[in-house]
Amino acid sequence: MLEMKKKIKLFDPIIGNEEEKSVINVLKSHFWASGSGEGHVKEFETQFKNYINSRDCIAVNSGTAALNLALSLVDLKNKEVILPSLTFVSTAHAIIQNGGKPVFVDVNTITNNIDPNEIESHITKKTALILPVHFGGLPCDLNSITKICKKNNLALIEDAAHAAGSEYNGKKIGSHGEFVCFSFHPVKNLAMPTGGLIAVNHKKHKSFKKILNSRRWCGITDRDDVNYDVKGPGWNYYMNEFSAAIGKIQLKKLNKLNKIRKRTAKIYSQEIELESTMPFDDRCSYHFFWIRVKSRHKFRKLMNDAGIETGTHYKPIHNMTLFAKRKYLSNTELIGKEIVTIPTHPSLSQSDIDYIIKKINFINSSNI
Repeated sequence: MLEMKKKIKLFDPIIGNEEEKSVINVLKSHFWASGSGEGHVKEFETQFKNYINSRDCIAVNSGTAALNLALSLVDLKNKEVILPSLTFVSTAHAIIQNGGKPVFVDVNTITNNIDPNEIESHITKKTALILPVHFGGLPCDLNSITKICKKNNLALIEDAAHAAGSEYNGKKIGSHGEFVCFSFHPVKNLAMPTGGLIAVNHKKHKSFKKILNSRRWCGITDRDDVNYDVKGPGWNYYMNEFSAAIGKIQLKKLNKLNKIRKRTAKIYSQEIELESTMPFDDRCSYHFFWIRVKSRHKFRKLMNDAGIETGTHYKPIHNMTLFAKRKYLSNTELIGKEIVTIPTHPSLSQSDIDYIIKKINFINSSNI
């Protein structure tokens, strides 16, 4: 008897009646967006701030927008920013767009997070900022990175695009660094049609909130009814009401859904028979779960033939044409050729999880 082929997505947003009702209510309200961030946007900012226990939050329309705005607060012209190459290209784009130079360093092969030892060896007189990425939702070694920043008088901005709900030292990611950038892309743990956010913990958070609010809305400031001023550049980065309304409901579910992701990740870590897989860590939100295989193209084809969608997060940035003349990074180069991401979304049934593990182990045992 032939085994039934399943169709399992790599990512699958979790939505229900509440999200549907919220969209209809916004649609009927005729109030769909506000550059000044009123309505559902303001409520979402407050609720997310309380969730992560940060000083302030500024909602924007993407994780990329969050990075661009956060980095605009630091003078990066002709300065260097240290970051991992194993991340989405937006992390590096934000540096270039703010006048800085990306300096890519290697990652730890166990966590795939930036290696603090590599950070220290790449600091120069031109270094202005460290930009770590919580890869897959697994928290970086923030204690070591923060010490390095203080020792060398460097700014620290976190890319937490994967880390909504992750924890470090008993506190939610977003409550540690002065500026922490989140993404709420539809595939993320907290999903919206479009969305992102900057968590602010700087001692001058009120001043920075005012600046960021202005820059996310074309530089508009001192608004009084139809009168306003523009004192500096800005962008069309504000969040819309549909996204914020959905986000408020998604936030209520986030801990529960992340708990399901962790359960799946724990099973993967125990039952997948590969030498290199993402470690299980209860602090991690498991945006995805990564494994490493030798013949990735063949492996992914066989998984696809079996009805299982996989991904490759990510092609190392320093190998792309725009950044091609960069230093060789041995760990990143190897991981970039072998990494495969597999589904962890909460829609997976136990039979889906068992099926994914069975297929991975079968392909591995066949020496393909």
